[in-house]
Amino acid sequence: MRLITFLLRSSWVTVAIASLAGALSGVGSVLLIASINAAISTPGQQPSGVLMRFMGLALITLLAGSGSQILLARLSQQAIYKMRLQLSHWILACPLRRLEELGASRLLASLTDDIDAISATVFNLPLVLVNAALVIGCLGYLAWLSVGVFLITLVVVGVAIAVIQVMLNYVYALLKLARNQKDLLFKHFRSITDGVKELKLNSSRRSAFLDEELKVTAATFRDYEVQAETVAVLALNFSSLLFFGILGFLVFGLPQLTEITTPVLSAYALTITYLARPIESIMSVLPVLSRGSVALKKIDELGLSLSSQAETTGTMARSPRSLSQQIELDQITHTYHTDRDGQFTLGPISLSFKPGELVFIVGGNGSGKSTLAKVIAGLYEPESGTIRWDGNAVDGGSLDAYRQLFSAVFSDFYLFERLLGLQLQNLDTQAQRYLQQLQLDHKVQVNRGVLSTLDLSQGQRKRLSLLTAYLEDRPIYLFDEWASDQDPYFREIFYKQILLELKQQGKAVLVISHDDRYFYLADRLIKLEYGQRID
Repeated sequence: MRLITFLLRSSWVTVAIASLAGALSGVGSVLLIASINAAISTPGQQPSGVLMRFMGLALITLLAGSGSQILLARLSQQAIYKMRLQLSHWILACPLRRLEELGASRLLASLTDDIDAISATVFNLPLVLVNAALVIGCLGYLAWLSVGVFLITLVVVGVAIAVIQVMLNYVYALLKLARNQKDLLFKHFRSITDGVKELKLNSSRRSAFLDEELKVTAATFRDYEVQAETVAVLALNFSSLLFFGILGFLVFGLPQLTEITTPVLSAYALTITYLARPIESIMSVLPVLSRGSVALKKIDELGLSLSSQAETTGTMARSPRSLSQQIELDQITHTYHTDRDGQFTLGPISLSFKPGELVFIVGGNGSGKSTLAKVIAGLYEPESGTIRWDGNAVDGGSLDAYRQLFSAVFSDFYLFERLLGLQLQNLDTQAQRYLQQLQLDHKVQVNRGVLSTLDLSQGQRKRLSLLTAYLEDRPIYLFDEWASDQDPYFREIFYKQILLELKQQGKAVLVISHDDRYFYLADRLIKLEYGQRID
């Protein structure tokens, strides 16, 4: 039902048209069976032109069934397309702190595995719906042939369906458990890729990770999947056995219990034999539908989790080109929970900075410097206190516009291959000039806004991150431990040339740093200890 609702949300009109076409296909199939049964019952007594009518009816049935499947296939893929975009928009609109709590592995599992599972489901769904229409039509034909025989058959089928439904519910429960293990698997895979150096350097750690973490989760996932597939196969084979049981009952048992004419018995046998194919087709894809339903529920839950805390972004904010007065933080606080320390609270902190000012944020590890930087940049929202931009309080409606004031390079920065969102004339020329200043022109080229490579050392990648910051030309620049991966020569260039040039251009420059030998360059030092400002 969840999958049908998913399609109806996309376009109920298309679903209605496809359903009518599917119903027409089902009725056509029933009429074809009735025609064949009539021809068998009265051989040589068919009116002239019956063959042409039969062929015409077969063509209409084929076109209606194909049309229904094509409409539903197009609708399904359009719905998947919209879901991918909507989920991406939800993630981008979700507060950064909430995304960090959800974890990259859970988000990645939904963006990849869940979407793939739903895609496989909607690929099979049109065939299931058309076959379901065919089954309903054939059941109607059986009722028309003999109500009594139909009711007896219906009771047998009803009991079988109840048994199969219990089995399918168990399959669904197993697939839900397997899907939860998939989140853990993605987490372990990230541990392999992100922690490969640490795992290589410590064989005990590596063995413990493989044996106690990855192997256990993979085995649990495997066991749930095997159990689900086993029960699904048993359900499929049980449905096949059901047809032979019904046919045997009709041919051998029913004539002993009641009078039934040979034409009716023949029609029942023919129709039930014909029904074997569509019902087995439906049964064979039910595990796929269950998997898709589990994935859709996961995405719905994730969507609610994301959208319930979505930020108000409104229309695309224009990048402001100047900061007239100052940015002021007035008694702001921000609290988050950590696995090791339990809880960390930043603030209350008050500070301000203005254009043409170079401010260093200093303090020991864990003092809250990076957290403060994210609060200043609008990535973390303060629980209390106010951020003012040129005297105006920043709220949900102006938060996205406020963020556009900043060009930031964080310690966990990400590089895009394209210089996205930059509408500059002679972009390649300007970029190449900055690359020369950053001493990367011999490593990286820019062609139509695309960087030739990102395969650089960490220090060079950090320098490359400055390229986008230069080109954005925002009023405020924020650098989080930028110089930590630089050699002494370029560290000197960063502090004594790059930062001072930005300051002379009227930029407000905020620098998180441990390099105390350069603290004298700052107009002001903001020192933090355990989340508190120390004057």
